[in-house]
Amino acid sequence: MAVLELNPDFAIEDEQSLRGLFEPTHSLAILKCQNALGEHAREFIRRSPFLCIGSQHPDGKADVSPRGDPPGFVKVLDERTIAIPDRPGNNRLDTLANIIANPNVGLLFVIPGFDDTLRINGRAALTRDPQFLNGMAVDGRIPKLAIIVAVSEVFLHCAKAFRRSRLWSADHFQVRCEMPSLIKMILDETTGAPTDRDEMRTMDEGLEEDYLRTLY
Repeated sequence: MAVLELNPDFAIEDEQSLRGLFEPTHSLAILKCQNALGEHAREFIRRSPFLCIGSQHPDGKADVSPRGDPPGFVKVLDERTIAIPDRPGNNRLDTLANIIANPNVGLLFVIPGFDDTLRINGRAALTRDPQFLNGMAVDGRIPKLAIIVAVSEVFLHCAKAFRRSRLWSADHFQVRCEMPSLIKMILDETTGAPTDRDEMRTMDEGLEEDYLRTLY
């Protein structure tokens, strides 16, 4: 597959050129950035069942990974520290390995029905300390480790992206069955999916059973 080459005449290659395309930053957008978790940030975290965590390896490879649990799964330890449980996944460990190599992370907290979001930037560390893990058990299952984030920046993000996407509008929900199942899409692009429908259905059912068995 040919690599797309951008026209250099239209490239934006320095910050001065970038900022020249936009109006100056609103003063409130600068002032809202805090270095500690205030009352509203704490409440937002308490209500949130979902976040995305961005990390980066020193070689420049970036990664964004979702994390989800019942609301309140992220623990506010103090005004500048939060703890995120690590639940069973696919064991690629991209985020965790990145944190070991480069502790800088960015978090985006989402609350269903809220168009605004909460952003936190900071430095992360991994711990197996029982004082953190024991309080994060679900169905009696304790996570193997927790991600501890020392907050350096925290601010609420406006609703424009969610309103443009109409993410929470039921009349804009898409029909999942219009695309193949997850396991079929992965097999199509790797080893090849079975053509027999019954065999494919068995594999789909197996994935759902695995979800139930290994969610925690």
